[in-house]
Amino acid sequence: MSTPSLAALPIRRLTLRDLTVCADLSQDRGWPREEHKWGFLLTAGKGFGIDDPQGGLVAACVVTEYGPWGRPALAAIGMVLVAGRHARQGVGRRLMGHVLSTMGTTPLTLHATPNGRPLYEELGFKVTGRAEMLKGHFTPGGTESGVFTRAAAAEDLPAILCLDEEVFGADRTPLITRLPAFADQLRVAEEDGRIIGYAAAWPNMDTHVVGPLVARDTETAKALVGSLAAHTDRQLRTDIDVRHEELLTWAKARGLASVAFNAVMTYGTTALPGDWTRRFAPLTVAAG
Repeated sequence: MSTPSLAALPIRRLTLRDLTVCADLSQDRGWPREEHKWGFLLTAGKGFGIDDPQGGLVAACVVTEYGPWGRPALAAIGMVLVAGRHARQGVGRRLMGHVLSTMGTTPLTLHATPNGRPLYEELGFKVTGRAEMLKGHFTPGGTESGVFTRAAAAEDLPAILCLDEEVFGADRTPLITRLPAFADQLRVAEEDGRIIGYAAAWPNMDTHVVGPLVARDTETAKALVGSLAAHTDRQLRTDIDVRHEELLTWAKARGLASVAFNAVMTYGTTALPGDWTRRFAPLTVAAG
C-alpha cells in the first residue's frame, strides 16, 4: 500500500490523550519534552495535529482562546511544530492555514522565533512587539521595595481574575483558574487590602517559569519576582516585554541572562488589547 502524500493527511483536533506524541514531537525538533506545559495547553486550549502514518505526529499546534465562550476576543497560537523528517514541505503553512480558516475573524497573536517569523509574515502576521527570554539563578540583593507580597489564597481568585482581565484586555478565566493546580507558586502583591499584582512560577524541566507577571508598576513586579525566587532552588526563566527596560536591567543584575528574543506578532488587529504597562510577562509565550 502506498503512503499518502502529506497534503492528503487530515488535520484533526488533539486531546490530552495525545500528550506523549506531542512531547515526542517537541523532542524531535530539539525542544524539551515539556509534558507539563503540553498537558496544560491541551486542556485549556485547542490542539490541532496531523498524524504520521508511520507513527507519531507530522505537525501540531495549540490555539488558546480568550473572551466570551463561542465569541473569542483574541486567540493565541503556540507550539507550532513540524517533525524534522517532514520539514520544508509546506506542512507548517498548511496547518497554519487551517487555523486561520477555523478562527475566522478572531484576532490572533503569537510569539515567533527568528526561524518561524518569515512564514508568519507571509501569512499576514505583523510584528507588534518583542519579548526577551531570561534564564538563570536569581541572586537577591539591593534595598527592599516595601511592596507586600504573600501566597495567594482561594478567596483571592475573583480579584486576580478581575485584575487579569483589566490588564490583559480579555477574559482568561479558563486559563487563570487552572493556575493553582498548574503552578508550584501563585503569589499576590497587596496594598491596603487590595491586590495590585500577581505572579506564578510553574515547573518546566529544570526551571521555574515566571508567568504570568502582572503588576501595577515595576517595583511591584520586582517584589513578585523576588518573592517567587525566594521559594525555589531552581533557575528562573521568563519572557519579558522589552518595553519594560527597568525590569530587564534589574533581572540581569540579579543573575538572569538573556537567552533569546521572540517577535510578538498579530493578525487581524494592529495591537494587543489591554494595558501593556502592567503586563510584564506572559504565562507562557505559547498562550500569548
